[in-house]
Amino acid sequence: MNPSTSFARCESQSSDGLPDDWLFLSSESAGPQGQEVSRDDQEAEDRGKLKSKLVSAWNSVKYGWSLKQKSKFSKSSPVYMLGKSYELKDEREKEHFRRSFVSLLWLTYRRGFPLLAGCSLTTDSGWGCVLRTGQMLLAQGLILHLMPPGWTWSMSHHAVKDDMELLRPSDNTEYGSKLNERANTRGRKLSLGSLLDRPMEATHRSMISWFADHPSAPLGIHQLVELGQSSGKKAGDWYGPSIVAHILRKAVAASADLPSLVVYVAQDCTIYLKDVRRLCERPSPQPWKSVIILVPVRLGGHDLNPSYISCVKRLLMLQCCIGIIGGKPKHSLFFVGFQDDHLLYLDPHYCQPTVDTTKKNFPLESFHCKYPRKMSFSRMDPSCTIGFYAKGQREFESLCTAVNEALTTSAGTYPMFIFSEGERQEEVPGSSTTTNNITYIRRKNELKRVDTNNSMDEFVLL
Repeated sequence: MNPSTSFARCESQSSDGLPDDWLFLSSESAGPQGQEVSRDDQEAEDRGKLKSKLVSAWNSVKYGWSLKQKSKFSKSSPVYMLGKSYELKDEREKEHFRRSFVSLLWLTYRRGFPLLAGCSLTTDSGWGCVLRTGQMLLAQGLILHLMPPGWTWSMSHHAVKDDMELLRPSDNTEYGSKLNERANTRGRKLSLGSLLDRPMEATHRSMISWFADHPSAPLGIHQLVELGQSSGKKAGDWYGPSIVAHILRKAVAASADLPSLVVYVAQDCTIYLKDVRRLCERPSPQPWKSVIILVPVRLGGHDLNPSYISCVKRLLMLQCCIGIIGGKPKHSLFFVGFQDDHLLYLDPHYCQPTVDTTKKNFPLESFHCKYPRKMSFSRMDPSCTIGFYAKGQREFESLCTAVNEALTTSAGTYPMFIFSEGERQEEVPGSSTTTNNITYIRRKNELKRVDTNNSMDEFVLL
Protein backbone atom coordinates (compact mmCIF):
# COMPACT_ATOMS: atom_id res chain seq x y z
CA MET A 1 0.00 0.00 0.00
CA ASN A 2 1.26 3.46 -0.78
CA PRO A 3 2.30 5.12 2.49
CA SER A 4 0.53 8.35 1.59
CA THR A 5 -2.75 6.46 1.16
CA SER A 6 -2.38 4.89 4.60
CA PHE A 7 -1.62 8.29 6.10
CA ALA A 8 -4.72 9.91 4.70
CA ARG A 9 -6.95 7.09 5.87
CA CYS A 10 -5.53 7.11 9.37
CA GLU A 11 -5.92 10.83 9.91
CA SER A 12 -9.14 11.57 8.08
CA GLN A 13 -11.05 11.96 11.34
CA SER A 14 -8.57 14.00 13.33
CA SER A 15 -9.17 17.51 12.08
CA ASP A 16 -11.49 18.80 14.84
CA GLY A 17 -12.28 21.83 12.75
CA LEU A 18 -8.97 22.10 10.94
CA PRO A 19 -9.44 23.50 7.40
CA ASP A 20 -9.58 20.72 4.80
CA ASP A 21 -6.71 22.14 2.79
CA TRP A 22 -4.45 21.48 5.78
CA LEU A 23 -5.37 17.80 5.87
CA PHE A 24 -4.09 16.38 2.64
CA LEU A 25 -0.64 17.28 1.37
CA SER A 26 0.23 16.22 -2.16
CA SER A 27 3.33 14.13 -2.74
CA GLU A 28 5.57 13.82 -5.75
CA SER A 29 7.09 10.56 -6.87
CA ALA A 30 10.65 10.89 -8.01
CA GLY A 31 13.80 8.91 -8.51
CA PRO A 32 14.31 5.32 -9.54
CA GLN A 33 11.83 2.71 -8.37
CA GLY A 34 14.32 1.34 -5.88
CA GLN A 35 14.46 4.73 -4.17
CA GLU A 36 10.78 5.58 -4.55
CA VAL A 37 9.58 3.43 -1.65
CA SER A 38 12.23 4.87 0.65
CA ARG A 39 11.42 8.41 -0.42
CA ASP A 40 7.70 7.76 -0.04
CA ASP A 41 8.31 6.49 3.50
CA GLN A 42 10.31 9.59 4.33
CA GLU A 43 7.72 11.87 2.77
CA ALA A 44 4.92 10.15 4.67
CA GLU A 45 6.85 10.58 7.93
CA ASP A 46 7.53 14.23 7.13
CA ARG A 47 3.89 14.79 6.31
CA GLY A 48 2.89 13.14 9.58
CA LYS A 49 5.17 15.45 11.54
CA LEU A 50 3.92 18.51 9.67
CA LYS A 51 0.30 17.47 10.15
CA SER A 52 0.91 16.95 13.86
CA LYS A 53 2.33 20.46 14.16
CA LEU A 54 -0.52 22.02 12.18
CA VAL A 55 -3.24 20.22 14.13
CA SER A 56 -1.55 21.08 17.43
CA ALA A 57 -1.19 24.73 16.42
CA TRP A 58 -4.84 24.87 15.39
CA ASN A 59 -6.04 23.42 18.71
CA SER A 60 -3.72 25.66 20.69
CA VAL A 61 -5.22 28.68 18.95
CA LYS A 62 -8.77 27.30 19.18
CA TYR A 63 -8.70 26.34 22.88
CA GLY A 64 -5.71 28.13 24.34
CA TRP A 65 -7.35 31.54 24.51
CA SER A 66 -10.52 30.17 26.11
CA LEU A 67 -8.54 28.14 28.65
CA LYS A 68 -7.25 31.29 30.29
CA GLN A 69 -10.62 33.04 30.37
CA LYS A 70 -11.97 33.40 33.88
CA SER A 71 -15.19 31.63 34.76
CA LYS A 72 -17.47 33.58 37.05
CA PHE A 73 -18.16 32.01 40.44
CA SER A 74 -20.80 33.17 42.88
CA LYS A 75 -20.00 33.89 46.52
CA SER A 76 -23.57 33.20 47.55
CA SER A 77 -23.67 29.55 46.41
CA PRO A 78 -21.43 26.64 47.42
CA VAL A 79 -19.23 24.86 44.90
CA TYR A 80 -19.46 21.06 45.01
CA MET A 81 -16.49 19.08 43.72
CA LEU A 82 -16.11 15.30 44.02
CA GLY A 83 -17.95 14.92 47.29
CA LYS A 84 -16.83 18.13 48.99
CA SER A 85 -18.46 21.56 49.24
CA TYR A 86 -16.72 24.92 49.36
CA GLU A 87 -18.16 28.27 50.46
CA LEU A 88 -16.26 30.80 48.38
CA LYS A 89 -17.28 33.70 50.61
CA ASP A 90 -14.94 32.22 53.20
CA GLU A 91 -11.31 32.98 52.38
CA ARG A 92 -9.92 29.74 53.76
CA GLU A 93 -12.46 27.61 51.93
CA LYS A 94 -11.84 29.55 48.75
CA GLU A 95 -8.14 28.78 48.98
CA HIS A 96 -8.88 25.16 49.89
CA PHE A 97 -11.01 24.86 46.75
CA ARG A 98 -8.20 26.30 44.63
CA ARG A 99 -5.63 23.88 46.02
CA SER A 100 -7.98 20.92 45.64
CA PHE A 101 -8.75 21.84 42.04
CA VAL A 102 -5.11 22.37 41.11
CA SER A 103 -4.28 18.97 42.62
CA LEU A 104 -6.51 17.14 40.12
CA LEU A 105 -4.53 15.50 37.33
CA TRP A 106 -5.04 17.32 34.02
CA LEU A 107 -4.32 15.08 31.04
CA THR A 108 -4.55 16.89 27.70
CA TYR A 109 -3.72 16.53 24.05
CA ARG A 110 0.04 16.12 23.56
CA ARG A 111 2.28 16.49 20.55
CA GLY A 112 5.66 15.09 19.62
CA PHE A 113 5.32 11.65 21.20
CA PRO A 114 6.55 8.39 19.56
CA LEU A 115 4.54 7.13 16.59
CA LEU A 116 1.26 5.43 17.39
CA ALA A 117 1.00 1.89 16.07
CA GLY A 118 -0.16 1.54 12.49
CA CYS A 119 0.12 5.17 11.39
CA SER A 120 2.30 8.27 11.37
CA LEU A 121 0.45 10.16 14.09
CA THR A 122 2.60 11.75 16.79
CA THR A 123 -0.26 13.65 18.45
CA ASP A 124 -3.79 12.88 19.60
CA SER A 125 -4.90 16.43 18.94
CA GLY A 126 -8.33 16.52 17.34
CA TRP A 127 -9.45 12.96 18.12
CA GLY A 128 -8.21 11.73 21.51
CA CYS A 129 -10.25 13.90 23.88
CA VAL A 130 -12.43 11.05 25.23
CA LEU A 131 -9.33 8.96 25.89
CA ARG A 132 -7.88 11.92 27.80
CA THR A 133 -11.02 12.48 29.90
CA GLY A 134 -11.03 8.74 30.59
CA GLN A 135 -7.44 9.03 31.78
CA MET A 136 -8.42 11.91 34.08
CA LEU A 137 -11.27 9.93 35.62
CA LEU A 138 -8.98 6.94 36.18
CA ALA A 139 -6.33 9.26 37.64
CA GLN A 140 -8.83 10.56 40.20
CA GLY A 141 -9.56 6.98 41.19
CA LEU A 142 -5.82 6.37 41.61
CA ILE A 143 -5.50 9.46 43.80
CA LEU A 144 -8.12 8.01 46.16
CA HIS A 145 -6.47 4.59 45.90
CA LEU A 146 -2.86 5.62 46.54
CA MET A 147 -2.90 8.96 48.36
CA PRO A 148 -4.01 9.76 51.92
CA PRO A 149 -7.48 11.29 52.36
CA GLY A 150 -7.54 15.00 51.55
CA TRP A 151 -4.19 14.91 49.73
CA THR A 152 -3.25 18.02 47.77
CA TRP A 153 -0.22 18.60 45.60
CA SER A 154 2.53 20.04 47.77
CA MET A 155 3.47 22.56 45.08
CA SER A 156 -0.10 23.61 44.38
CA HIS A 157 0.16 26.76 46.49
CA HIS A 158 2.81 28.04 44.06
CA ALA A 159 0.55 27.41 41.07
CA VAL A 160 -2.64 28.72 42.68
CA LYS A 161 -3.29 32.35 41.85
CA ASP A 162 -6.43 34.45 41.69
CA ASP A 163 -7.67 32.83 38.47
CA MET A 164 -11.34 32.75 39.47
CA GLU A 165 -13.54 35.77 38.98
CA LEU A 166 -16.11 36.14 41.73
CA LEU A 167 -19.37 37.85 40.97
CA ARG A 168 -18.93 40.09 44.01
CA PRO A 169 -15.17 40.77 44.16
CA SER A 170 -15.28 43.87 46.34
CA ASP A 171 -12.95 42.32 48.89
CA ASN A 172 -10.41 40.93 46.42
CA THR A 173 -7.69 43.41 47.38
CA GLU A 174 -7.96 42.61 51.07
CA TYR A 175 -8.14 38.90 50.31
CA GLY A 176 -5.07 39.08 48.08
CA SER A 177 -2.95 40.73 50.75
CA LYS A 178 -4.02 38.17 53.36
CA LEU A 179 -3.37 35.31 50.95
CA ASN A 180 0.12 36.61 50.19
CA GLU A 181 0.80 36.97 53.90
CA ARG A 182 -0.24 33.36 54.53
CA ALA A 183 1.78 32.19 51.51
CA ASN A 184 4.90 33.86 52.91
CA THR A 185 4.28 32.22 56.28
CA ARG A 186 3.93 28.84 54.59
CA GLY A 187 7.13 29.45 52.68
CA ARG A 188 9.07 29.71 55.93
CA LYS A 189 7.68 26.31 56.97
CA LEU A 190 8.27 24.54 53.69
CA SER A 191 11.45 22.80 54.74
CA LEU A 192 9.67 20.52 57.23
CA GLY A 193 6.56 20.19 55.04
CA SER A 194 8.56 19.22 51.98
CA LEU A 195 10.31 16.48 53.95
CA LEU A 196 6.96 15.04 55.04
CA ASP A 197 5.59 15.28 51.49
CA ARG A 198 8.46 13.45 49.82
CA PRO A 199 6.93 9.92 49.89
CA MET A 200 3.63 11.21 48.49
CA GLU A 201 5.41 13.31 45.90
CA ALA A 202 7.24 10.22 44.67
CA THR A 203 3.91 8.40 44.34
CA HIS A 204 2.48 11.45 42.60
CA ARG A 205 5.28 11.36 40.02
CA SER A 206 4.97 7.62 39.53
CA MET A 207 1.26 7.98 38.92
CA ILE A 208 1.81 10.64 36.27
CA SER A 209 4.45 8.46 34.58
CA TRP A 210 1.85 5.68 34.17
CA PHE A 211 -0.09 8.06 31.89
CA ALA A 212 3.01 9.12 29.92
CA ASP A 213 2.78 9.40 26.14
CA HIS A 214 5.09 6.47 25.49
CA PRO A 215 4.46 2.87 24.38
CA SER A 216 5.82 1.53 27.69
CA ALA A 217 3.39 3.50 29.89
CA PRO A 218 0.65 1.14 31.16
CA LEU A 219 -2.09 3.79 31.07
CA GLY A 220 -0.69 6.01 28.32
CA ILE A 221 -2.27 6.92 25.00
CA HIS A 222 -0.28 4.25 23.11
CA GLN A 223 -1.57 1.46 25.37
CA LEU A 224 -5.16 2.72 25.24
CA VAL A 225 -5.12 2.91 21.43
CA GLU A 226 -3.70 -0.61 21.23
CA LEU A 227 -6.39 -1.95 23.58
CA GLY A 228 -9.06 -0.19 21.53
CA GLN A 229 -8.23 -2.27 18.47
CA SER A 230 -10.29 -5.17 19.81
CA SER A 231 -13.31 -2.83 19.68
CA GLY A 232 -12.58 -1.90 16.08
CA LYS A 233 -10.95 1.43 16.93
CA LYS A 234 -7.63 2.84 15.74
CA ALA A 235 -5.61 6.00 16.20
CA GLY A 236 -7.49 8.93 14.67
CA ASP A 237 -10.95 7.45 15.34
CA TRP A 238 -13.59 8.89 17.64
CA TYR A 239 -13.83 6.98 20.92
CA GLY A 240 -17.15 7.17 22.77
CA PRO A 241 -17.45 7.17 26.60
CA SER A 242 -18.71 3.57 26.72
CA ILE A 243 -15.85 2.14 24.67
CA VAL A 244 -13.31 4.11 26.71
CA ALA A 245 -14.73 2.61 29.91
CA HIS A 246 -13.95 -0.89 28.63
CA ILE A 247 -10.49 0.20 27.43
CA LEU A 248 -9.70 1.52 30.92
CA ARG A 249 -10.83 -1.79 32.43
CA LYS A 250 -8.44 -3.69 30.18
CA ALA A 251 -5.57 -1.28 30.85
CA VAL A 252 -5.83 -1.64 34.63
CA ALA A 253 -6.15 -5.43 34.36
CA ALA A 254 -2.97 -5.55 32.25
CA SER A 255 -0.96 -3.25 34.54
CA ALA A 256 1.55 -4.88 36.87
CA ASP A 257 1.64 -1.63 38.90
CA LEU A 258 -1.94 -2.00 40.18
CA PRO A 259 -2.39 -5.56 41.48
CA SER A 260 -4.87 -4.54 44.19
CA LEU A 261 -7.21 -2.54 41.91
CA VAL A 262 -9.88 -3.72 39.46
CA VAL A 263 -12.29 -1.90 37.18
CA TYR A 264 -15.89 -2.99 36.75
CA VAL A 265 -17.99 -1.68 33.84
CA ALA A 266 -21.76 -1.79 34.30
CA GLN A 267 -23.80 -3.51 31.59
CA ASP A 268 -27.23 -2.41 30.38
CA CYS A 269 -27.28 0.41 32.95
CA THR A 270 -27.07 -2.19 35.71
CA ILE A 271 -24.42 -2.83 38.37
CA TYR A 272 -24.58 -6.58 39.07
CA LEU A 273 -23.46 -6.92 42.68
CA LYS A 274 -22.58 -10.61 42.45
CA ASP A 275 -20.23 -9.86 39.53
CA VAL A 276 -18.57 -7.01 41.44
CA ARG A 277 -18.05 -9.17 44.54
CA ARG A 278 -16.62 -12.01 42.45
CA LEU A 279 -14.19 -9.53 40.87
CA CYS A 280 -13.06 -8.08 44.20
CA GLU A 281 -12.94 -11.12 46.48
CA ARG A 282 -9.57 -12.70 47.25
CA PRO A 283 -8.62 -15.74 49.32
CA SER A 284 -8.67 -15.07 53.06
CA PRO A 285 -7.01 -13.38 54.87
CA GLN A 286 -6.24 -11.01 51.99
CA PRO A 287 -8.59 -8.03 51.86
CA TRP A 288 -10.88 -7.18 49.01
CA LYS A 289 -9.41 -5.57 45.96
CA SER A 290 -10.28 -1.92 45.56
CA VAL A 291 -12.68 -1.27 42.72
CA ILE A 292 -13.44 1.51 40.25
CA ILE A 293 -16.99 1.22 38.94
CA LEU A 294 -17.76 2.80 35.57
CA VAL A 295 -21.38 3.23 34.47
CA PRO A 296 -21.98 4.21 30.81
CA VAL A 297 -25.40 5.81 30.39
CA ARG A 298 -27.27 7.98 27.94
CA LEU A 299 -29.45 10.57 29.67
CA GLY A 300 -31.78 11.44 26.84
CA GLY A 301 -32.05 11.30 23.06
CA HIS A 302 -30.23 13.99 21.11
CA ASP A 303 -30.28 16.35 24.11
CA LEU A 304 -29.92 15.93 27.85
CA ASN A 305 -33.18 15.11 29.59
CA PRO A 306 -33.34 17.94 32.19
CA SER A 307 -35.09 15.62 34.63
CA TYR A 308 -31.72 13.97 35.29
CA ILE A 309 -29.84 17.15 36.23
CA SER A 310 -30.74 16.88 39.92
CA CYS A 311 -29.50 13.28 39.97
CA VAL A 312 -26.21 14.22 38.33
CA LYS A 313 -25.75 16.85 41.02
CA ARG A 314 -26.45 14.35 43.80
CA LEU A 315 -23.92 11.91 42.41
CA LEU A 316 -21.20 14.58 42.16
CA MET A 317 -21.86 15.40 45.83
CA LEU A 318 -20.86 11.85 46.87
CA GLN A 319 -17.32 11.26 48.14
CA CYS A 320 -17.20 7.95 46.28
CA CYS A 321 -17.78 9.70 42.93
CA ILE A 322 -14.60 10.22 40.88
CA GLY A 323 -16.15 12.28 38.09
CA ILE A 324 -17.93 11.95 34.77
CA ILE A 325 -16.59 11.38 31.27
CA GLY A 326 -18.94 13.68 29.40
CA GLY A 327 -18.93 16.94 27.53
CA LYS A 328 -20.65 18.57 24.61
CA PRO A 329 -21.34 16.72 21.33
CA LYS A 330 -18.00 15.54 19.85
CA HIS A 331 -16.18 17.58 22.52
CA SER A 332 -15.34 15.56 25.61
CA LEU A 333 -14.86 17.17 29.02
CA PHE A 334 -14.16 15.76 32.48
CA PHE A 335 -16.89 16.88 34.88
CA VAL A 336 -15.81 17.10 38.52
CA GLY A 337 -18.46 19.24 40.21
CA PHE A 338 -20.97 22.04 39.88
CA GLN A 339 -22.21 25.36 41.19
CA ASP A 340 -25.91 26.09 40.80
CA ASP A 341 -26.84 25.18 37.20
CA HIS A 342 -23.28 24.99 35.86
CA LEU A 343 -20.91 22.03 35.70
CA LEU A 344 -17.28 22.36 36.74
CA TYR A 345 -14.86 20.66 34.35
CA LEU A 346 -11.33 20.04 33.10
CA ASP A 347 -10.79 20.45 29.35
CA PRO A 348 -8.33 18.12 27.53
CA HIS A 349 -8.30 20.09 24.26
CA TYR A 350 -5.28 22.28 24.96
CA CYS A 351 -2.35 20.70 23.10
CA GLN A 352 0.93 20.65 25.02
CA PRO A 353 4.40 19.28 24.23
CA THR A 354 5.11 15.73 25.38
CA VAL A 355 6.96 15.49 28.71
CA ASP A 356 9.71 12.92 29.16
CA THR A 357 8.68 11.37 32.48
CA THR A 358 11.80 9.20 32.60
CA LYS A 359 13.90 12.23 33.51
CA LYS A 360 14.51 12.87 37.17
CA ASN A 361 12.38 15.72 38.52
CA PHE A 362 10.49 16.13 35.24
CA PRO A 363 8.22 19.22 35.29
CA LEU A 364 4.76 18.66 36.76
CA GLU A 365 3.08 21.97 35.97
CA SER A 366 1.55 20.88 32.66
CA PHE A 367 -0.27 18.02 34.43
CA HIS A 368 -2.23 20.38 36.68
CA CYS A 369 -4.69 23.08 35.66
CA LYS A 370 -5.20 26.27 37.66
CA TYR A 371 -8.17 27.55 35.64
CA PRO A 372 -11.54 26.28 36.94
CA ARG A 373 -14.09 26.31 34.10
CA LYS A 374 -17.87 26.11 34.12
CA MET A 375 -20.52 25.08 31.59
CA SER A 376 -24.31 25.13 31.72
CA PHE A 377 -25.99 21.79 32.41
CA SER A 378 -28.21 22.42 29.38
CA ARG A 379 -25.19 21.99 27.08
CA MET A 380 -24.22 18.60 28.49
CA ASP A 381 -24.25 15.76 25.96
CA PRO A 382 -26.49 12.89 27.13
CA SER A 383 -23.77 10.28 26.47
CA CYS A 384 -21.52 9.94 29.50
CA THR A 385 -19.76 7.50 31.82
CA ILE A 386 -19.99 8.01 35.59
CA GLY A 387 -17.19 6.77 37.85
CA PHE A 388 -17.09 5.61 41.48
CA TYR A 389 -14.37 4.21 43.75
CA ALA A 390 -14.48 1.89 46.78
CA LYS A 391 -11.30 1.02 48.69
CA GLY A 392 -12.64 -2.11 50.39
CA GLN A 393 -15.74 -4.19 51.04
CA ARG A 394 -17.13 -1.86 53.70
CA GLU A 395 -16.66 1.14 51.41
CA PHE A 396 -18.32 -0.76 48.57
CA GLU A 397 -21.42 -1.47 50.66
CA SER A 398 -21.54 2.20 51.68
CA LEU A 399 -21.17 3.18 48.02
CA CYS A 400 -24.15 1.04 47.04
CA THR A 401 -26.31 2.61 49.74
CA ALA A 402 -25.30 6.21 48.98
CA VAL A 403 -25.54 5.90 45.19
CA ASN A 404 -28.84 4.06 45.31
CA GLU A 405 -30.28 6.78 47.55
CA ALA A 406 -29.11 9.47 45.14
CA LEU A 407 -30.68 7.63 42.21
CA THR A 408 -34.05 7.00 43.83
CA THR A 409 -34.56 10.59 45.00
CA SER A 410 -34.89 11.86 41.40
CA ALA A 411 -38.65 12.15 41.13
CA GLY A 412 -40.41 11.79 37.80
CA THR A 413 -37.76 9.71 35.98
CA TYR A 414 -36.52 6.19 35.76
CA PRO A 415 -33.25 5.75 37.66
CA MET A 416 -30.16 6.56 35.61
CA PHE A 417 -28.97 3.03 36.42
CA ILE A 418 -29.80 0.34 38.96
CA PHE A 419 -28.19 -2.22 41.27
CA SER A 420 -29.05 -5.89 40.92
CA GLU A 421 -28.20 -8.57 43.48
CA GLY A 422 -27.62 -11.18 40.77
CA GLU A 423 -25.14 -11.60 37.98
CA ARG A 424 -25.33 -10.62 34.35
CA GLN A 425 -26.95 -13.23 32.14
CA GLU A 426 -25.71 -13.91 28.66
CA GLU A 427 -27.97 -12.29 26.09
CA VAL A 428 -30.30 -14.62 24.21
CA PRO A 429 -30.38 -13.91 20.46
CA GLY A 430 -33.50 -12.05 19.53
CA SER A 431 -34.20 -10.85 23.09
CA SER A 432 -33.00 -7.27 22.62
CA THR A 433 -35.38 -4.56 23.74
CA THR A 434 -34.28 -2.38 20.84
CA THR A 435 -35.57 -3.12 17.34
CA ASN A 436 -34.75 -1.51 14.01
CA ASN A 437 -32.44 0.95 15.81
CA ILE A 438 -35.48 2.46 17.55
CA THR A 439 -35.77 2.72 21.32
CA TYR A 440 -37.86 4.72 23.75
CA ILE A 441 -37.12 7.21 26.49
CA ARG A 442 -39.56 7.80 29.32
CA ARG A 443 -39.92 11.41 30.35
CA LYS A 444 -42.70 12.56 32.66
CA ASN A 445 -44.92 9.56 31.86
CA GLU A 446 -44.48 9.99 28.11
CA LEU A 447 -42.62 7.72 25.73
CA LYS A 448 -40.47 9.47 23.16
CA ARG A 449 -39.31 7.59 20.06
CA VAL A 450 -35.61 7.99 19.30
CA ASP A 451 -33.60 6.81 16.32
CA THR A 452 -30.27 5.46 17.61
CA ASN A 453 -28.54 5.27 14.23
CA ASN A 454 -26.81 8.60 14.89
CA SER A 455 -25.72 7.81 18.42
CA MET A 456 -22.03 8.46 18.95
CA ASP A 457 -21.70 5.38 21.14
CA GLU A 458 -23.39 2.17 22.20
CA PHE A 459 -25.72 2.72 25.14
CA VAL A 460 -28.94 1.39 26.58
CA LEU A 461 -31.17 4.45 26.53
CA LEU A 462 -33.27 5.18 29.60
